[in-house]
Amino acid sequence: MSRTKATFLPPVMEARRWLEGVDFSDRPLINVSQAAPVDPPPQQLRQAIADVALNVPDAHLYGPVLGLPALKSELATQWSAAYQGSITADQVGITSGCNQAFSATISMLCDQDDEVILPIPYYFNHRMWLDMQGVKTVPLQTGPDMLPDPAYAGELITPRTRAIALVTPNNPCGVEYPAELVRAFYNLCQDRGIALILDETYRDFDSRTGAPHDLFADPNWADTLIHLYSFSKAYRLTGHRVGAMVSSVARLEEAEKFLDTVAICPNQIGQYAALWGMQNLGAWVSGERDEILDRRAAIAEGFPTLEQQGWKLRGLGAYFAYLEHPFAMDSDDLARELVKQAGILVLPGTMFTPDGDADGKRQIRIAFANVDRAGITELFTRLAGLNL
Repeated sequence: MSRTKATFLPPVMEARRWLEGVDFSDRPLINVSQAAPVDPPPQQLRQAIADVALNVPDAHLYGPVLGLPALKSELATQWSAAYQGSITADQVGITSGCNQAFSATISMLCDQDDEVILPIPYYFNHRMWLDMQGVKTVPLQTGPDMLPDPAYAGELITPRTRAIALVTPNNPCGVEYPAELVRAFYNLCQDRGIALILDETYRDFDSRTGAPHDLFADPNWADTLIHLYSFSKAYRLTGHRVGAMVSSVARLEEAEKFLDTVAICPNQIGQYAALWGMQNLGAWVSGERDEILDRRAAIAEGFPTLEQQGWKLRGLGAYFAYLEHPFAMDSDDLARELVKQAGILVLPGTMFTPDGDADGKRQIRIAFANVDRAGITELFTRLAGLNL
């Protein structure tokens, strides 16, 4: 069997196929399936991109495999301040999106039949890459609050375990992992000699003020922590594919082998765009965060209507609301029915959980990054009106 046949079809693309042949003329589709902004970058950033394309000849050539030095330096400086720690530019690698950062991390850490622990529900692309690398996903069940237990995780570690991978704010659940929980997982990984992969793709939309954890304050953080980030969400650069991997110099040297083979270098123009955004769009990103937090509040305020019908809000934050439905059908069947009966496209919990997982059959993910307050009200109205 080929490596690609070892895993499932891309969930977002599979869900889009459910739209074929459905007429939405009398009721516009509410698409809450994908966690990515659909609007282009702000005008000033688009102008900066145009200026780079016209006036920076090197932006059209191969660049350093681990990224633009100025962007690496800027990220190291800003992250050191934000996390009250110490990060140097040579501990930063720029990647072609955060998915590639995760892929490079696993390729650098793992061999065939090694193991990585993922809290359930997991981000499906993480599971897909592990499948295709022949790395075993070890599921870590979460509690009613959708938070993983480090003590339980410790029981799952074997001689083949190479890492625990956390996503906070979480995809798909939205929950923000408390700083003390992140620290407990870090301590566990440090004690057991494995890596902690911490994906903070949605850090810019965390509802908390200040640093969400203190891991970078540990002088020895690079021995254990591998931090992943995406510029796509904060600056609407999804199509430019720019992410980051913050780790030890030795681990980045290993990751460089993977990156050079797969893409040679990250998108040069996209890197200049990310740099310009970091240096100039702080206030704009803050406004984007305020809007997302307002949509989060709108879901919390409107949810009692659904709760009266048996729905449960299992997680909420960043771009996501994670719901438990009250119907006598599996969530993948429900998701297809929602397209036809309510004009709503969501992803079922079965796309974020192992085959046969009972919880996944009861859950759906709402990605509300592109739905404003009025759209959220309409979403709840349609869900409340279901007759299944």
